[in-house]
Amino acid sequence: MSRPVDGVALAVVVAFFLLVTVLGFLAARWRRAEDLGSLDEWGLGGRGFGPVVTWFLLGGDLYTAYTFVAVPALMFTAGAAGFFAVPYTVIMYPLVFTFLPRLWSVSHRHGYVTPADFVRGRYGSRGLALAVALTGLLATMPYIALQLVGIQAVLEVMGVGGGDNAFLADLPLLVAFAALAAYTYSSGLRAPALIAFVKDTLIYVVVLVAVLYIPATLGGWGSIFNEADKALQAKGTGSLVPTAAGAWPYATLALGSAMALFLYPHSITAVLSTRGRDVVRRNAAVLPAYSFLLGLLALLGLVALAAGTKPVGLDGKPNPQLAVPQLFHDVFPSWFAGVAFAAIAIGALVPAAIMSIAAANLFTRNVWREFVRPDCSPAEQAKVAKLASLAVKVGALVFVLTLDKTLAINFQLLGGIWILQTFPAVVVGLFTRWFHRWALLAGWAVSMVYGTIKAYDVVNPATGKHFGGSAADIPFLGGRTGYIALTAFVLNLVVTVGLTVLLRALRVPDGPDETAAGDYLAEADDPRVAPLDALTGPDPLASGGPSRA
Repeated sequence: MSRPVDGVALAVVVAFFLLVTVLGFLAARWRRAEDLGSLDEWGLGGRGFGPVVTWFLLGGDLYTAYTFVAVPALMFTAGAAGFFAVPYTVIMYPLVFTFLPRLWSVSHRHGYVTPADFVRGRYGSRGLALAVALTGLLATMPYIALQLVGIQAVLEVMGVGGGDNAFLADLPLLVAFAALAAYTYSSGLRAPALIAFVKDTLIYVVVLVAVLYIPATLGGWGSIFNEADKALQAKGTGSLVPTAAGAWPYATLALGSAMALFLYPHSITAVLSTRGRDVVRRNAAVLPAYSFLLGLLALLGLVALAAGTKPVGLDGKPNPQLAVPQLFHDVFPSWFAGVAFAAIAIGALVPAAIMSIAAANLFTRNVWREFVRPDCSPAEQAKVAKLASLAVKVGALVFVLTLDKTLAINFQLLGGIWILQTFPAVVVGLFTRWFHRWALLAGWAVSMVYGTIKAYDVVNPATGKHFGGSAADIPFLGGRTGYIALTAFVLNLVVTVGLTVLLRALRVPDGPDETAAGDYLAEADDPRVAPLDALTGPDPLASGGPSRA
């Protein structure tokens, strides 16, 4: 199916894309460091971001194409079931306020760059740290893939990317990610931190205009809800009010997603880039403002239903991911539609950059340095991380090309199934070391296998593809269905607790803990905290020497 290219909208998108690309390269000079050749500078921005920069960075990090494309698409398809994304952010921030300041303190105290670094120091287990690192890498790739789907949605609505030549069809996307890779390689975390100011400003402007202007043209919100309900009933795919059968999936998706989100490497990377634990606490208090934004964006899925939006891709097939972009194209003049499309595209590029940096940090610190080159210098670590960030983007393409894209939200939910299994080692480990390291590793392995198999067995009846959903029957609950991640997590806890009791009874020795109780409360001005320049020197863990404690 071909459609004319919207030249005006495309010109606006290209202009904003060029702007953020220039900003991405200039970011290397922003808060300029003497040397970007270390992970503390390239991968964590020098650990010096304050409350304002952190607020934009975390907003750019957490509110992604999942927010702008995937959640409204689920609302467009299933109605109220898609609104689980709003209460989960309400649940999430109290959890963030509780455990992330402790992770910041102990990481700053010992120079940890990744959650796997913390696990390595806390439990003295290279194997458990490797499991956490590999899980983070695996879970990040489908999340980056979701950003690709978001950019594709914008391009399709503008009429870009069609044709019989597959290479030419994907060329705009490849160009966008080539630019992303280039400025990420050059500027590290400073690039998405600076671009996030543009991205968040655009998003707020577009969403506020949309929720004020579009409902007025459709007779108000009462009319929108009525028309959306009729459309959902006509399709037979959902409703405005959750059904009794949908209660368990709704609740488990909200709770499981809330527990998982700040375990992702990119979320932790943004937190560790701050200059103090008070910055983390302040942002946990004010970031719920983004939950309000998320709620408005989710409602746009219902607005698209009420407006009779027809989200059809260039292949001629219905594509719910196009619902909100198509709504903007139908309602707004081309120039403002271009602004909206730019907001969505940049909203995908910023988190994709942070995700690739965080995954690269994991590979460099917990695979390359730990198992390949234990004596590698800080400069070599930074170089390996830059190359790894490119490889992660290629891995994300594999998910885009092989998994079902009917509802792209499943990309993020699939990642959640995996990353939630690191909760016992990372989050529980911040408060107690009672779990035995081998029990944690066994619980992780069992839950990863269970969660992956259950997710693979979910087949989308429309496409016949595996990994077609994220909910399955919950054992021992009489046919109720729920989010696979939470079921796997419960299995993880059962195995971990049971084996810990057994191993403790058998007096199986545990690994050394290089942390101390006071490390989890350390402030930035604590005299025991190593200065940042000291954190870029030789790594004690690499040589088996004493910790920085």
